[in-house]
Amino acid sequence: MTGQGFQDLGLQATSGGGCACCSPTSHSTAATDTGTPVQQTAAGDTVSAQFLVEGMTCSHCVRSVTEEVSAIDGVSNVAVDLHAGGVSTVTVSGAAPVDAERVRAAVEEAGYSLASAS
Repeated sequence: MTGQGFQDLGLQATSGGGCACCSPTSHSTAATDTGTPVQQTAAGDTVSAQFLVEGMTCSHCVRSVTEEVSAIDGVSNVAVDLHAGGVSTVTVSGAAPVDAERVRAAVEEAGYSLASAS
């Protein structure tokens, strides 16, 4: 595929090649919080809790966390506000309050860690 007019975009890997979910050494699984939600709200028949998650950088990261947290019994919806390379907000909703420790374990299973609220 040489000589077909490809243009170098000047992109360079900054963390050892690949995003946080694909690079084998780019994110830590050590818990930095006990899993306490940042905020809990109730609206009608739904209770939501927000958790801060470190290390997500792309849609694959979001999908991994969403899959793991969605598998928790009682969770009806998971929404992620991605802040690539920073601290993202994961909102977990269900008919009853979700067990924060189970959310922490699911986030760690996906390969990420909860950030402290402070």
